[in-house]
Amino acid sequence: MVADQAARTPDAIAVSYRGQTLTYRQLDTASDELAHRIRGAGVRGGSVVAVVLERSPELIVTLTAVLKAGGAYLYLDPAELAEQRARLVRDARTRFAVITEATREQAPDVPIVLRYEDVRTGRAEPVHAPEVVPDTPAYVCYTSGSTGEPKGVVVSHRAIHRLLDAPSWIEVREDDVFLQMTRVGFDVSTFEIWMPLVKGNRLALAPPGFADLAEIAELIRAEKISVLWLTSGLFHKIVTHQLDCLAGVRHLLSGGDVLSPSHVQRVLAAYPHLVFTNGYGPTENTTFTTCWTTRDSGDAPRVPIGVPIDGTTVAVLDDAMRPVARGDVGELWVGGDGVATGYLNRPGATAEKFVADLDPARPGGRMYRTGDLVRWADDGTLDFLGRGDRQIRIRGYRVEPSTVEMELLGQPGVEQAAALAHIDGAGDSRLIAYVAVGRMPQDDWNAFGITLRERLRETLPPHLVPWAVIVLPDIPLNGNGKVNRSVLPRAKVPRNVPDDYAAPADPLEQRLAEIWSDALMVEPVGIHDNFFDLDGHSLLAAELLAGLQEEFEVSLPARTLYLRPTIAELAEELRKQLGDDATDPLEATADATVR
Repeated sequence: MVADQAARTPDAIAVSYRGQTLTYRQLDTASDELAHRIRGAGVRGGSVVAVVLERSPELIVTLTAVLKAGGAYLYLDPAELAEQRARLVRDARTRFAVITEATREQAPDVPIVLRYEDVRTGRAEPVHAPEVVPDTPAYVCYTSGSTGEPKGVVVSHRAIHRLLDAPSWIEVREDDVFLQMTRVGFDVSTFEIWMPLVKGNRLALAPPGFADLAEIAELIRAEKISVLWLTSGLFHKIVTHQLDCLAGVRHLLSGGDVLSPSHVQRVLAAYPHLVFTNGYGPTENTTFTTCWTTRDSGDAPRVPIGVPIDGTTVAVLDDAMRPVARGDVGELWVGGDGVATGYLNRPGATAEKFVADLDPARPGGRMYRTGDLVRWADDGTLDFLGRGDRQIRIRGYRVEPSTVEMELLGQPGVEQAAALAHIDGAGDSRLIAYVAVGRMPQDDWNAFGITLRERLRETLPPHLVPWAVIVLPDIPLNGNGKVNRSVLPRAKVPRNVPDDYAAPADPLEQRLAEIWSDALMVEPVGIHDNFFDLDGHSLLAAELLAGLQEEFEVSLPARTLYLRPTIAELAEELRKQLGDDATDPLEATADATVR
């Protein structure tokens, strides 16, 4: 498809990067030359070829050449840790790699390493790879590992063709300019790279590495980007801080996580000409499974993920693989030509996740179990509720953290939000929420977090109200542009009650405050703070009382914390048992032992 486009528009610019350009003729010729060299090294239909290049025109030539030679590319980011690259190479069992002089030190340990600069064959005739058929692997993309150990997803030419050939969810115009900014090891790069190159558009490349928001905004303006993909985390940040950079964008796409309706409404209100798409899809179904494309976001409380794209089927099933009724929550299963071949060198995992299609009209077809929770809305679109494996149990209820995240994103002053589970001292799950507030003065953070929690009490059932709302200047994103929940702080949270803080007045109260702080994971704890207002519960109360009885050698009935729920009241009870003058906990314990 790329070669055919090069024949139609040989002098059109295919790739632009930092003032450099590559025409379609140059892309076609250079990729043919490199493909001959790759094929001469022994690459045949579906051979995995590790590609270790920074984002550059040379990278685009190399990816095209690997496909022409009949190989399947596996992108390895030179900026990643060496052990991470080595682990993927071992797992993929690849024998081939293409590098540049700049990435020589990052070359993987494989038998055959080709250096891009050494390719000067002078052969520009098309490469013939007769063993390549629609189901031949085109690339291997490793999952992020959010649901376990990363696995290599094998994607075929057929699957990519289904994404690009005649999409009804996007209109591509002759003068469109696409931006390639996501990590090439992330499956959205399939759309970013190959959609413009098979349609004759210009592909603008972002510089390698992480750029700040101002640099991204300037790049969008300078390259006159008209079709732009932003991961959900980056979308929220851009809309909050750099909305004006989207003025020239004609079609904005986002996804990868739950989107904030208020952010979508804001961008469409600012730019009525803009078309917006929420694109959903696991790596195992080639970039997009469903899309919701609109010019009017409406006022719905959630952003839908739309309907299946061309060549895709979906089913919403219960645990027994039976279709659920409209409006009921079920797990999403996907089928069609976009379904990946499976997991590289992992037949067991492939058999578990890729099963025979339930549709009798698709004999021999396969379905993929996404693990995502969705429901059919009344208008026939799908509503994405989050990952099934992110669900946690709070006080006996199943909780999807994305529900809390959406509620927080709708609050004034919140730029980004994340929620995750935390296990307390009694082994019980609690929900912690994190919000990014940008340039808000740090002195205001604690009060703002308490205010947010109180607002959530007005709109959410008790089991969905976070134990604490931790305020941060920013919420980090991972290399794929998604919220990096793994690096959010898990230490003690600020006290989350509106009462004024009262410090301990003596060593006994100080020791009790330390014990409460460790049990509740709250810091600091005031002597008039109510144990249950700090989100203490019966199991945690039992654990705490058991510890107090052992440390102070006293008898505390199970209802003690219900009758005396503050440190001041509990200290008074302890003094009665230990002696009125026993204000030092160590001294009190010693006296009790003597008695």
